[in-house]
Amino acid sequence: MDIDLSAKAGLKDVMPTAFGYIGVGLAFGIVAHTSGIGPFMVLLMSLIVYAGSAQFVLTSMLLAASPVSAIVASVFLVNARMALMSMTVAPYLKKESLTQNILIGSLLTDETFALSMNKLNVTHRPLRPAWFHAANLGAYLIWAAATVAGDLVGSLIPDAKAFGLDFAVVAMFIGLLYLQMVTDRSRRFSRHLEVAGTVMLLMVILMRFMPGNTAILVATVLGCLIGMALEHLRKEAPTHD
Repeated sequence: MDIDLSAKAGLKDVMPTAFGYIGVGLAFGIVAHTSGIGPFMVLLMSLIVYAGSAQFVLTSMLLAASPVSAIVASVFLVNARMALMSMTVAPYLKKESLTQNILIGSLLTDETFALSMNKLNVTHRPLRPAWFHAANLGAYLIWAAATVAGDLVGSLIPDAKAFGLDFAVVAMFIGLLYLQMVTDRSRRFSRHLEVAGTVMLLMVILMRFMPGNTAILVATVLGCLIGMALEHLRKEAPTHD
């Protein structure tokens, strides 16, 4: 079966996630408006920072007049998980040029990462840069447009947090996790649940001893190592006829 990995296919594949981008983007724009951030600043933030969860954190810290150093450190920690995602994608692009890898990595998001992993489960072969660029750029432009639109209509909702709009990004991540677990046919669904449950347990424990963003990064790394160990033990276990 020939799987289409063209730019057109990449744009088409990313469209279903557009609803998530639009919903979370509108929510962020509304929260930003109630925090006193105008459409132009929201656009710049979306084009330069381009990270839903980090932009929510950035907005709240700007409202609290936090030091620039604290804002930079917080945004870095929130986005530190992207280093793990980029390292996961990199082996599938090792034949591509450094420029191609930088361009793809610069616009990689949780959604396009999950989409690429799902695509790999179907193709079982490296993805083409054209597919990745189209998916990344489509998501990038939709996110920027949605956040600006949210800011423009923010005057209609004076208290965004009263509606739980700042929780939208968390809800989207939960949906992405579920889709990744149900579409990965290379492992049993129970194995995904074991690893996800382990990471959640580690998070509860680690947050007692370190900041939340650091705990996320450490729990993710430990969860990956535990998952690898479980896979190794499963392969080493003798089979019975």
